[in-house]
Amino acid sequence: MPTLTTTDGTRLAYHLRGAGEPLAVLPGGPMRASAYLGDLGGLAAHRRLALLDLRGTGDSAPPADPASYRCDRMVEDVEVWRAHMGLEHMDLLAHSAGAALAMLYAARHPQRIRRLLLITPNPSALGLRASPEDRLSAARLRAREPWFAEAFPAFRAWLAGEADFDDVFLPFFYGRWDDAARAHTDAEVQQTNEEAADRYFGEGAFSPDATRTALAELTAPVLLHAGELDGGPRPDLVRRAVEAFPNAEVAVQPGAGHYPWLDDPEWFLKRTLAFLDGPAGAALPSAEQGAGAGQPG
Repeated sequence: MPTLTTTDGTRLAYHLRGAGEPLAVLPGGPMRASAYLGDLGGLAAHRRLALLDLRGTGDSAPPADPASYRCDRMVEDVEVWRAHMGLEHMDLLAHSAGAALAMLYAARHPQRIRRLLLITPNPSALGLRASPEDRLSAARLRAREPWFAEAFPAFRAWLAGEADFDDVFLPFFYGRWDDAARAHTDAEVQQTNEEAADRYFGEGAFSPDATRTALAELTAPVLLHAGELDGGPRPDLVRRAVEAFPNAEVAVQPGAGHYPWLDDPEWFLKRTLAFLDGPAGAALPSAEQGAGAGQPG
């Protein structure tokens, strides 16, 4: 397990899986160890995945200053990691809350990005957030599921701030509530640094106008990958986020929730590799070209 030391002396670890061209990977959570990403639906058979444990998660050490868990404070960690791996520029994949960190990194270091993949991305860095109604609207799509009648009232109460998080509504985060999804949820509590998660989106973490201005100069191709059944973000929110990038496209995976590589690994893998291996800036099958590229958003 390789490690590196950041500019403030924090030791970070990352995990290498597979073979091929390197693909740097940032986990979500926020502040969840990278183990939950697995091999990203078989992507490790085609790319050498480098999965970073953010400070204070997984095999990475906690920082001396807990305030450095704030998303914008970790941009420099990503840059030190890139240099440590000897990459002049990199393909970068980020999931969920990790996409906010990836957007800030791309805004600050656009010349270091070769391709950027944002998987079911949290677009907080752009001033966009999934609303409770977004999540409830997506949840209602599952009304025919056998677990819906019990899960939906608990989910609605949690979103209204009237109840604590309840495992009963975890199925809403997956396109298929099967044995693989259940196994995936079992490790979540052990993998997440709750103190760090509370600080990740802290006040001052984002300056959306400045970030949008900086991202307008990003020339690298960007793919924003949404799940059809995901409530955070819904595909419509992802379509709004794509407008911040001049060379971007949206892919919506049918029947997928927040973890699309689990819901349909074959679809996820085919779409991801088409982007990674395709010609720069070209529109790809099953893609929705972004407004920044001159097409409807």
